[in-house]
Amino acid sequence: MSREDLRTTFGEDAELYDRVRPTYPRELFDDLARAVGPHPRVLEIGPGTGQATAAMLARGWNITAVELSPGLAEVLRRKYPALDVVVADFDTWELRTGEYDLVVSATAFHWLDPATRVERCVELLRPGGALAIVTTHHVAGGSEQFFADVQSCYDRFTDDPAADPLPAADDVPEDPAGLADSGLFESVESRKYVWDATYPTAEYLELLSSYSGHRALTTDRRDRLYDCIGGLIDAAGGSITKRYLNQLIVGICLHQTLA
Repeated sequence: MSREDLRTTFGEDAELYDRVRPTYPRELFDDLARAVGPHPRVLEIGPGTGQATAAMLARGWNITAVELSPGLAEVLRRKYPALDVVVADFDTWELRTGEYDLVVSATAFHWLDPATRVERCVELLRPGGALAIVTTHHVAGGSEQFFADVQSCYDRFTDDPAADPLPAADDVPEDPAGLADSGLFESVESRKYVWDATYPTAEYLELLSSYSGHRALTTDRRDRLYDCIGGLIDAAGGSITKRYLNQLIVGICLHQTLA
């Protein structure tokens, strides 16, 4: 499936997405707050059901959220009735030029058109505004033997090529979106946050069901894949630990830097 097709799968079960998708470390938003100052006017791209939105609302930030999926947007509105939620494709959404202090996208920026996404975000910012990209990576650590063994399940039941070994957190590139090379920012800074989450068998399979690649499988293939993965988790004691890396990349248009 294409990028355009895969990014529409998340809203197929918005309640599941809301239930299983992880949030982000508090320290990440502490650092972001120091970068943008108090009470910024924010545009969030791809909020899902509020995994990052909640932390920003708790700080009193004024947020407009642009969400592609009507299903995810419905859950987001139900959780935060006062939030300004726009259902639109950011790639074609009519921009509100120069209106925002901060444009932020958490685990969604890679779904935007790579040819236009950085420039469109910059167009939204007032002079001195910031673009913040939060990425999420599965990195080496946690139940390492399980994640080595589970590749055999994907080899048997999907058409994906064999995956490379998981990278160490330190080996993940500092600026995967290429903000520094765009020439549009006075400064670009990056910080990493590593943490672990433990999942019993059923919870881990639910998490997988929120991923686009798994949702794109036929029902038969997905069921057989999950039987294989579930068997490995059960054999490992009934739960596994997944190591996450969240990365905050902030591009600032004037002389402002992360503290």
